[in-house]
Amino acid sequence: MQARLLRSFTALFAAASLAVLPMHAHAGMPPAVNGQPLPSLAPMLEKVTPAVVNISTKTRVRVSNPFFNDPVFREFFGMQGVPREKVEQSLGSGVIVDAAKGYILTNNHVVGGADDIMVTLQDGRNFKGTLVGNDPGTDVAVVKINADKLQALPIADSSALRVGDFVVAVGDPFGLGQTVTSGIVSALRRSGLGGSSFQNFIQTDASINPGNSGGALVNLRGELIGINTMILSPSGGNIGIGFAIPTDIATEVMQQLIAHGKVNRGSLGAQTQDITPNIARMLSLKSNEGAVVTRVLPGSAADRAGLEVGDVITAVNGQSLRNSDQLNNTLGLLPADSTVNLTALRNGTPRKLTAQLTPQKLATLDGAKLDPRLTGVTFSELSDEQASQGVAGVTLSAVSPNSRAAQAGLSTGDVIVGIGNRRITSLRDLQGLAAARPRQLVLLVSTDEGLNYVVVQ
Repeated sequence: MQARLLRSFTALFAAASLAVLPMHAHAGMPPAVNGQPLPSLAPMLEKVTPAVVNISTKTRVRVSNPFFNDPVFREFFGMQGVPREKVEQSLGSGVIVDAAKGYILTNNHVVGGADDIMVTLQDGRNFKGTLVGNDPGTDVAVVKINADKLQALPIADSSALRVGDFVVAVGDPFGLGQTVTSGIVSALRRSGLGGSSFQNFIQTDASINPGNSGGALVNLRGELIGINTMILSPSGGNIGIGFAIPTDIATEVMQQLIAHGKVNRGSLGAQTQDITPNIARMLSLKSNEGAVVTRVLPGSAADRAGLEVGDVITAVNGQSLRNSDQLNNTLGLLPADSTVNLTALRNGTPRKLTAQLTPQKLATLDGAKLDPRLTGVTFSELSDEQASQGVAGVTLSAVSPNSRAAQAGLSTGDVIVGIGNRRITSLRDLQGLAAARPRQLVLLVSTDEGLNYVVVQ
């Protein structure tokens, strides 16, 4: 009886799989049991794996130690020859998407800030990679290599994905070498995970581990549907919850990076938040879907469109909104000068508004005007996406490599949230606190690793 059930199950599974995976004349016949061919992903993967590459990077990081800046200390303790920088190495993956031009899609966190990029193909060839552009907001980057005989992956429409679709992840986990894992689409449109500003992730249970970042998530036709980017794990290893950037987002960002080297995002100029049950009762709303406007910047696209504080944005270009994150994602992926049609509720009455997104202009401040110790540093106000995530402070938009700030360990993108024990929420706060010229300049800095104090000598 068990043998008969096993034969039935094998035949059923084989028939279903063969209907999905077309057999090609050049593909070898898979092994058979009792005359029934077993399903195999091998024919499809023979076309996919040559397009997935290993990426290794080297980043030179200046060692931050105030004693290194004291020549007397260095000479007295014999530290003249001690290196003042270290080299950090990391591994990741990438996907060839244009064989003729050598374009490779990967994650920003794989190559962003790297001094040297090395790309290794499946056939063992090594090439120096050039960073075409990167976008921390979506964690997407494009690298270019000059090589012949490359094989690229066709790109599928990720918006057609459904929960339950079979997927395969290809990458280089833990530096072991190219590895293939399979699973299904566990969920769609995941957000609120931290890291990048614009999130609309594919969730999958196909194993994704350190080193898989930037690798390919493909469907059973061997088409690229996502760029593997992160996992959710208390231990750092795979527990069946991985996330990939959909190709609909990745390719849009890629096109802008190739054309401009960066993403020219448009700004609505409005800050919003999710609708809580209390807000829904206060505004007499029938549901908590949408995003309520909490601030409209004067002269912004939102201001010119007639948007007001208290309005509830329920749709963008006809697409219904669930929350503020979705609004942020939708607008953040549109280029400057895009025209968007907004549907909003005001006092319970629906309104149609049209706004033309404008390039976001952030106020800046030269650090040398605040304190000589901050020469070589440029501060700026937070972007709309940072503010919408609840971040408070001012951003280091530029840090000169030879400045005191760089020697202390500060870098572009860090957010200053305080001086000493005083909080900072704007450039005006920064100006007021720095005007006192404290004897010891202690900055409270927010980075990807958390909060820490930095002393600028």
